[in-house]
Amino acid sequence: MKIGILDIQGSVEEHFEALRKLRGVEVSLVKNLGGLEKLDGLVIPGGESTTLSKLIEKFGLGKGIQGVIKRGGVVYGTCAGAILIGKKVFGEGGVAKVDEKVKPLGLIDIDVSRNAYGRQLDSFEAEVEVFLKGGAAKVPGVFIRAPIISRIGNGVEVLADYEGEPVLVRQEVPGGGVVVAGTFHPELTEDLRVYEEIFLGYSVTRI
Repeated sequence: MKIGILDIQGSVEEHFEALRKLRGVEVSLVKNLGGLEKLDGLVIPGGESTTLSKLIEKFGLGKGIQGVIKRGGVVYGTCAGAILIGKKVFGEGGVAKVDEKVKPLGLIDIDVSRNAYGRQLDSFEAEVEVFLKGGAAKVPGVFIRAPIISRIGNGVEVLADYEGEPVLVRQEVPGGGVVVAGTFHPELTEDLRVYEEIFLGYSVTRI
């Protein structure tokens, strides 16, 4: 399986090191449209959502990202990446006003509020309940100025929650692939189950 990591800004190296531990996965860093071709999966990492949005627009990467989904692939956005793939983005701290500085790609039917936990909780770690094929499990969740998924549309499945709020969601695209949005950082832990769930059909042997 070929998985790319969008390498224009954000926590790229951490995702790379995590994904390369999965058997049968070929990982690449993607900087342009050519790098998006023939991918089975793509990670849009955390970073600064306004900067990422501008760079995706500047380099014309939006259609290439959509192309991964149309070919039946998986696109997974984490933290700022989750902000970018939703339908609407609201201001920091749960402000009920659309943030026009970010131009979301609209790949998954969710709305996201930036840094909605507030500055006093810029970063924290907590156990997250993930709903795997074999049943629910606790995984470590690292939240860094994390957004909140404030709305989920029809057809969006909740894969994990924290204190009753969705923190990992998935939507199948008719005639295409799958889009996943998560507000925490699995790349900052040693637990690979989130990646296994998203990309490799639940059963993976680690190298």
